[in-house]
Amino acid sequence: MGSGSGDGGGGIEVTGLNFAYDERLPFFVNFNLEVPHGSRCLLIGANGSGKTTLLKILAGKHMVGGRDVVRVLGRSAFHDTQLVCDGDLAYLGGSWSKTIGSAGDVPLQGDFSAEHMIFGVEGIDPVRREKLIDLLDIDLQWRMHKVSDGQRRRVQICMGLLHPFQVLLLDEVTVDLDVVARMDLLDFFKEECEQRGATIVYATHIFDGLETWATHVAYIQDGGLKRTEKLSELPELKNSANLLSVVESWLRAETKCQKKKLIDPPIEMKKSSPFDNSPFRSSRHMAYYR
Repeated sequence: MGSGSGDGGGGIEVTGLNFAYDERLPFFVNFNLEVPHGSRCLLIGANGSGKTTLLKILAGKHMVGGRDVVRVLGRSAFHDTQLVCDGDLAYLGGSWSKTIGSAGDVPLQGDFSAEHMIFGVEGIDPVRREKLIDLLDIDLQWRMHKVSDGQRRRVQICMGLLHPFQVLLLDEVTVDLDVVARMDLLDFFKEECEQRGATIVYATHIFDGLETWATHVAYIQDGGLKRTEKLSELPELKNSANLLSVVESWLRAETKCQKKKLIDPPIEMKKSSPFDNSPFRSSRHMAYYR
């Protein structure tokens, strides 16, 4: 996995991405990433490294310049709103809400039943819906303002998966699930990729069982792509007990490097960036959201 190989427009391509929340602190500078069609890519990085920001950019929630900077299924993630409306591009993040077409964010904590939420989504294959309800062990009589975080999360995930997505972006969505529910869900995701050719990018800090689940890894450090490759070709994994040990070694090395920078800061504290003269610079005063 890397830039320049091309995947026929069936996956994700990020080329020369520049993005900042504050003009003084560029977040992504000339960032490149390619996630091949049909792959299951783990997005790895420390807290604050840019995983959530990147997923939101891929989901079309931030405008980042030209139409060719971020392409999902061969289309602009931000400009082509039909990607989301048609269900081809799905994003499941940490908030208790689900974006449903033009209705916007629908809260999942009101005094209504799980059945009301799930069956309120139109144009759904009933067989797929029943499969997800069974897979996630959802009681349709659950009242959303009374259930646990884990139960509410199951309803959120179910609603996000009702449409047969082509690209799925996951941001720590399994954190509230028990072990059985999490493993069953990962099996479902794997089936979606192998049988329908779907592409998944999964940001997580829980690595149990992912050695045989993921096909690729992308490691982000301080807003930059540190490394990206097929999981089967990861040299550290061949000499390690599990993926967790490998990721731990990466993050510990990163922490040591950051501490060294604090002790011995560079002479030139501020570097010029592409945002100095960019009309697409995002800041507190200029941010674009769908």
